Amino acid sequence: QVRLVESGGGLVQAGGSLRLSCEASRSIFSGDVMGWYRQAPGKQRELVASISSGGITNYADSVKGRFTISTDNAKNTMDLQMNSLKPEDTGVYYCKIRFSWGQGTQVTVSS
Repeated sequence: QVRLVESGGGLVQAGGSLRLSCEASRSIFSGDVMGWYRQAPGKQRELVASISSGGITNYADSVKGRFTISTDNAKNTMDLQMNSLKPEDTGVYYCKIRFSWGQGTQVTVSS
């Protein structure tokens, strides 16, 4: 098990940017698959972006070209840079490494 703590959520106007960060309690291991998920009110949790320990990234179609996932192995962090935010990006964002989840951070995009 790894403990994960998210930060960086908040309220932003449409078109704005936010950067989420997920700090892990251990180093990233070879074979780790890491990701950011979000859950909007009344909807199921969905994958937003993922990154492998080898740096291979994958994005949901709805965020391609706007969001960027990255890791900093020296700091044991995984970030999600979110640009050109839309109201439909609103939700609670969770980070996940293997089977461990963070507590979530709220992102609200106003129109």
